[in-house]
Amino acid sequence: MAGTPLSVQLADALRAAASDGHLRVGDRLPSSRGLAQRLDVSRTVTAAAYEQLHAEGWIRGRHGSGTYVAAVPEPAQSRRPAPGKATESGDRISLIPGAPCLEAIDSAAWRRAWRAAADRPALLRPIRTGLPEFHDAVVEHLLRHRGLAATDAAVLATAGTSSATFEVASVSLAAGSRVAIEEPGYGRAAAALQAAGMRLAPIRTDEHGICVDAIPADVSAVYCTPAHQYPLGARLPAERRVELVRCARKHSWLLLEDDYDGELRYDTAPLPLLASIGPDVVVHLGTTSKILTPTLGAGWMVAPPAVAAAVAERREAAGMGPSPAGQRVFVELARSGDLARHLRRLRRELATRRSIVVDSLRAQHIDVRGDAAGSHVVIELPSLVVEERLIRRAGNAGILLDGLARHHFGEPRRHGIVLGYTACSKPDLAEAVANLADAFPNLSVPCRTP
Repeated sequence: MAGTPLSVQLADALRAAASDGHLRVGDRLPSSRGLAQRLDVSRTVTAAAYEQLHAEGWIRGRHGSGTYVAAVPEPAQSRRPAPGKATESGDRISLIPGAPCLEAIDSAAWRRAWRAAADRPALLRPIRTGLPEFHDAVVEHLLRHRGLAATDAAVLATAGTSSATFEVASVSLAAGSRVAIEEPGYGRAAAALQAAGMRLAPIRTDEHGICVDAIPADVSAVYCTPAHQYPLGARLPAERRVELVRCARKHSWLLLEDDYDGELRYDTAPLPLLASIGPDVVVHLGTTSKILTPTLGAGWMVAPPAVAAAVAERREAAGMGPSPAGQRVFVELARSGDLARHLRRLRRELATRRSIVVDSLRAQHIDVRGDAAGSHVVIELPSLVVEERLIRRAGNAGILLDGLARHHFGEPRRHGIVLGYTACSKPDLAEAVANLADAFPNLSVPCRTP
């Protein structure tokens, strides 16, 4: 299987084991760490394989208990993936959210930026807080595209929002502190907080985002995604943002604002960032993962002085810091104007893809939510049974879907599909969504007109 990623090979092997009867529904799987040690591979490989099988609906994680086989795939010879669909996940069309839209990247501009970055002189020693020119580029980017007036001193380079969440929690919060997090919410952020020794306090969300009045006063911090709540897609209203900052000041909370796709909005005006309202209590986290690619490994935080100083001190003591390579590429894209042009092109491309998804589903009177911003939408379903049935049927047709239930930290209260529209071509996207729309009447799903 030369050329096939190890994570894909492992996922295929686990599917085959279930199909052949070696694994049965209810069987407990090893932890991703334990399996990695047993196979002598990176934990990244096993975690990616488990994440893929989670998204397909074959396995489920039980909070505090482990990972279990949830369904058994049909035998390999009976599965008929869509013909001619070659993707990283095999012969399938992926509608799983989280991937960047690589089709929007101008390859000539991308190559120019890398060449220009390579022409810069080598560094004598690492700069743990990030390159000064990267700070300047981020300050300009935030002012132009997010309306945040930050200073160079407040900006630190990061390797992405999850690693930054871990860093901030490690240096700013006492071990064992409770951190409020949206329910359902972003699993990698939850894992980062737990790795830093924090205890999670899941907070309910509604159609507007996190419910501020449900946050207990005794938490030490609040992690949230106000620009486009992940995974439900709500945009936190301005009055709730103001109330959240007011409560943070009153109860001495630290607010972690994950702005993972804040640049991606369509028909709506931008809302004020939490960091604009309360720079003294907010750590703003940004990334290039959604607007460019996660392989760039470049992100940023805008933090209060005490937090920024503590992160810088920890990095220096540990000899750790983000790689400057991705920072230099971002700088060159910004300097040339190619970054601004790319963002305009990306918004046009995603707006077209969003229309393909939303128009096709709403034509069948299927309720679609979370489409005002970002690069994914949500289709709520009445039960876990229906969610798993749809994921299973789609998988048999060569379409990979992500279920809403797995994004809960407690017992799932909502069920549905989190549908991303960036990982495949537009023709594949149109075909896959049309197949999904046709499948809904056969699932006994009560569809609602928005």
